[in-house]
Amino acid sequence: MPSNSKLPSSRSARDGRRNALVWCGVIICTLLTLAVIIVGIVIFVGYLVMHPRVPYVSVRNAQLDRIQIDHFNGFLEIQVTIIIRARNGNRLAHATFLHSNYTLSFEGEDIAQLVAPAFEVSKNSSVDFNYEVPSSPIPLGPEQADQVEAGFNKDLITFGLKGGARVRWKIGRLGPLEFSCHLDCRLHFHASNLSYVPSSCTSKAK
Repeated sequence: MPSNSKLPSSRSARDGRRNALVWCGVIICTLLTLAVIIVGIVIFVGYLVMHPRVPYVSVRNAQLDRIQIDHFNGFLEIQVTIIIRARNGNRLAHATFLHSNYTLSFEGEDIAQLVAPAFEVSKNSSVDFNYEVPSSPIPLGPEQADQVEAGFNKDLITFGLKGGARVRWKIGRLGPLEFSCHLDCRLHFHASNLSYVPSSCTSKAK
């Protein structure tokens, strides 16, 4: 009759191997958890030290250089200057602005594209772009002509400005980051003296 004396020792060996595997899994999970915690602490401390800020664009100033309506031919002639500022508030990182493109409109009609090549803004600095829209005849329908006349009577001429840019900057060793800056606002001018009515027009989060 065969002996079963080896069965308990065999079962004990299997249980020992299983326990060893379980403990190895526990140790690996613990090490991974500690690594995640350490990385999180490093990122948080780096954020506090570097205090990164998202670069943004805004309308710094504007001037309506000329506005004249031709009632006989139904045309409007304007010349306007818009100063758009690109701001980088990061103390330790340069920022690159790409694909800067803005559309200037009047009474629902696009009248000019304001574009700029890629450019860099130094850390904790800003760059101003003077966009000059030359005088050009804008055809007006009857309703648009009436709206222009109403604007003259109210001493308020309004343009629309929409567009933006992509900005890229680097925070320490976290690698380059990209963010879209968007503008969508209305620019108001006094018809009597052509001066700009200051208003908030910025992509900066409020």
